[in-house]
Amino acid sequence: MAVTTAAPAAGPGQNQSARAALAAFVGTTIEWYDFFIYGTAAALVFGPLFFTTESPYIATLSAFGTFAVGFLARPLGGLIFGHLGDRFGRKRALVATLVMMGIATSCIGLLPTYASVGLWAPVMLVVLRLIQGLAVGGEWGGAVLMAAEHAPAGRNTFFASFAQLGSPAGQILSLLAFRLAGLLDKESFLTWGWRVPFLVSILLLGVGLAIRLGVAESPAFEKARAAGGPPPAPVREVLTTCLKPVLLAAGANTFAIASVYLFNTFMIAFTTQYLGIARATILDALLIAAVVQLVMTPVGARIAELIRNERLFLQGTLVWAMLAPYPLFWLVETKSVPLIVLGLALNVVGSATFYAVIAGYLAGAFPTRVRYTAISIAYQFCGALAGGLTPIVGTVLAERFQGHWWPIAVFGTALAGVSFLCVTAIGGYRARQRGFLDG
Repeated sequence: MAVTTAAPAAGPGQNQSARAALAAFVGTTIEWYDFFIYGTAAALVFGPLFFTTESPYIATLSAFGTFAVGFLARPLGGLIFGHLGDRFGRKRALVATLVMMGIATSCIGLLPTYASVGLWAPVMLVVLRLIQGLAVGGEWGGAVLMAAEHAPAGRNTFFASFAQLGSPAGQILSLLAFRLAGLLDKESFLTWGWRVPFLVSILLLGVGLAIRLGVAESPAFEKARAAGGPPPAPVREVLTTCLKPVLLAAGANTFAIASVYLFNTFMIAFTTQYLGIARATILDALLIAAVVQLVMTPVGARIAELIRNERLFLQGTLVWAMLAPYPLFWLVETKSVPLIVLGLALNVVGSATFYAVIAGYLAGAFPTRVRYTAISIAYQFCGALAGGLTPIVGTVLAERFQGHWWPIAVFGTALAGVSFLCVTAIGGYRARQRGFLDG
């Protein structure tokens, strides 16, 4: 079932389609840049700066613990902004999430460290991370829907992928920011250099707002509101009428979310602490992999659109994803830069093409009137578990099985396997509920 759209084939509506896609791309890029620089900083500097411990292992776990806090806040953000988006419009909710994220991220760049204020440092860090989590919790669902619901007829999968482009683009910007900051000597980097990527966020906020404010409200939302008015309690309606697809959608998102934090955030800590690979080397390799993801995302969306069988396409990408971790970690263990890049690139082909299509596929499982709330609940509750806990699980496995990468690879396979089962199941649900989903 495709996402309902109302944009005409040409003229002003077509311009709004392009503008909505651009706004989804730029907005999610900024939001994910803000979210990802926290993960990179957690892997590189937050441990020694914000926590007092003689054990690098415990410091890293503590830093990743604050990283996970953002994921725990994401479901609440999804509930709040899903409600607002289904009641009052996608656009208002998205402007609010962008402002919250930009301000919180900039404030992180101004925080004093543990050496200056003691326990207040990690407390303030956690509070700002909570605000980040609330913001990104409301961002994804709205950005996907604004792009998909503005799309020309039959193009919703491709247009929804522009929101998904924000993830690799944000990753590229975050890696570049820390790569440039890393050119400083160690003392300067730890003193002030790590702060610059966070402070840049306030400039990006201005750019994002200028673009996002120029997009009209979703035509599908306007049509649904005119037909029957907004739902008085979207969350209650979702839980009473759409609980099964919400659970399946959460499971389907497992690999889309967890892969980012297993093969990016955790990979930084794993390679620098357990394999002795230089920080600059792994950041450069991840940067190239993010470029591959950026290219493969629209390519994957277009292929799925052409073959007209999204479920089969997603299943194929997940088979690739279940196999890819083994050559990835084997190549990373060689410590050869070209081979590390090759392993990351091979792995990201599966994750990028899956991520490109999964948003539009899952949006089609819910009726327009509660779609924002439904996909936000599914995505963000999954994110709280699959995203927030993945770096911690990876760190525990690396410490427990030092010298062996296969347990981490098996963990990656299991994550893709969960998504495979749920993608298969939700396809059957969509086929049985066509009439209901048109509403």
